[in-house]
Amino acid sequence: MAEDWILPLIGAVVVVDTDADYLAIGTLVAAGPTHLELADADLHDHREANSTKEVYLLESRRIAVRSNRRRVLVPRPRMVAISRLDDVIG
Repeated sequence: MAEDWILPLIGAVVVVDTDADYLAIGTLVAAGPTHLELADADLHDHREANSTKEVYLLESRRIAVRSNRRRVLVPRPRMVAISRLDDVIG
């Protein structure tokens, strides 16, 4: 079961920052004790990017999420932060 603080994010397009070089952007469909589940997600590797993470997020917010996975499970221990994509400012 998800904690109360994350429940309002279910159904929203979110950004999940990880402790690795990956960023996940997608619709949060479930939040369990071990994993977050994102649908229609973009699993983005910063090492392969031509721009900063912030620029990539702004482009994703402005243009669209570049989905490359129907479903992504993000291990909770790897999560550093989560926010709505609409909350990205720049």
